[in-house]
Amino acid sequence: MKKETARQASIRCPIGLFPRQEEEIARLTREIDQARAAAQKAPWAQALFEAVDVLLACEQYDEESLDCRLCRNFSGLRRKTATLVIKAGRLDDRRRRTADDRRRS
Repeated sequence: MKKETARQASIRCPIGLFPRQEEEIARLTREIDQARAAAQKAPWAQALFEAVDVLLACEQYDEESLDCRLCRNFSGLRRKTATLVIKAGRLDDRRRRTADDRRRS
């Protein structure tokens, strides 16, 4: 069985913002992956959403730069993923509350 190795993103950010945020984004992604239930993942996803927004708000964005475009595209995908996890967490919370209410009745 062949072992797959994770590759570090090789986006060269002219202001150094991507590597700083990427470290935090990777940490938050690991936390999301380790959490079992959607409701447990949601707070980590909210922090991921905020970390990604820093990249999306970059004032030095250069449309002509492949690195900037890659950063923006990856960040957009991560933001969408974080949003889905947050929504799943809310649904999980609602489902649990409804089940608890039914048990009490």
